[in-house]
Amino acid sequence: MLKAVKVRIYPTNEQQIHLAQAFGCVRWVWNQSLQVMSSTYKETGKGVSALSMKKQIPVWKVEHEWLKECYSQCLQQSVLNLSQAFINFFDGRAQYPTFKNRHGRQSIQYPQNVKILTDSAIKFPGNLGTVKAKIHQDCVGKLKTVTVSRMLDGRYYASLLIDDEIDKPESSVEGKAIGVDLGLIDFAVTSDGSKFNNPKHLKKHSGNLKRKQRKLSRKKNKTTNKRRKAKMALAKVHSKISRVRVDFLHKLSRKIVNENQVIVLEDLAVKNMVKNHNLAKSISDAGWGMFQTMLKYKAEQDGKIYLEIGRFFPSSHLCNVTLLPIPKMDLSVRAFLCPHCQKPHDRDVNAAINIRDEGLRILALGTSATALGGNVRPKPFGRKSTTVEAVADELGSQHRTA
Repeated sequence: MLKAVKVRIYPTNEQQIHLAQAFGCVRWVWNQSLQVMSSTYKETGKGVSALSMKKQIPVWKVEHEWLKECYSQCLQQSVLNLSQAFINFFDGRAQYPTFKNRHGRQSIQYPQNVKILTDSAIKFPGNLGTVKAKIHQDCVGKLKTVTVSRMLDGRYYASLLIDDEIDKPESSVEGKAIGVDLGLIDFAVTSDGSKFNNPKHLKKHSGNLKRKQRKLSRKKNKTTNKRRKAKMALAKVHSKISRVRVDFLHKLSRKIVNENQVIVLEDLAVKNMVKNHNLAKSISDAGWGMFQTMLKYKAEQDGKIYLEIGRFFPSSHLCNVTLLPIPKMDLSVRAFLCPHCQKPHDRDVNAAINIRDEGLRILALGTSATALGGNVRPKPFGRKSTTVEAVADELGSQHRTA
């Protein structure tokens, strides 16, 4: 299996200068290739292959001598990455590729010839040489590619893609199953009643963030060192918020994967949810999408099952005992008395139980339970659903309908 390990590296001043030049070369090749491919498509209606763009690199080196200072395979990899970006765009997985600028995060990719010497050193090809690193994990296997990045706060990282040559473990449903309901008051509520508070990292650091933003806004001249220092201080605060968020998500996702065999969540439309301007900041700070990604790849590595049910499944509007609909409640109501089973329910725990049961039902029967026996939203392009669904009746039993 492929495994990615992100480590901190500490280049010297000379190596930082070399990386800055390499970042600029790779960025220029990306922008130039994007310009050629976009203009060619507009004029002729045809695309340009990655092979054709790679053949242009020697021509560009003749016109621009400074391109020779960068390792040649890094320039070629930039073209290949752009080609993959276009493939992702046409497949609907990403937006149209955009031009890169020198003010954002910088990165360069080495496709081969990188060696891990010790736990504290990585040898790169070309003029970069051996760079001091802090490798905190075992990197056993074949090293595929290495991506070197410079963050806005001045930190340098290397992402190591390793093939450990171990087959992917077979997944099994034997074990504990859990449903997870994500929210803003409690970040995650599980079907067994556990609740994990939302740390609200952005809110905790908002005071420091506002101070740094004010200092930066007062620096009107964009070319002074004072403005650069103020911009760096602001970037460090943002970096701190990002790191503590990722640390929280890693620890929580690892805990859930270690303790359960089947993990079921809702397929949340985060992109649509952040359109609510009252909750956009809180939703973005929570990092639901990143959390789901972590759960998925960690479950796959351990041979466990990760499943997402449909986003239109009414998990919060069904009683988990009878599967009958519950009267509409305001979001401020966190507990209720079910009018069907006459039992008190915690709103979030009830939703998590419904999510778990729906996931187990899909795994066992390939069916979906809905309160009214039909899809909440019809299939696109006029296609009729052929999914066999489970429907709740007055007694709580399930009938199968085609």
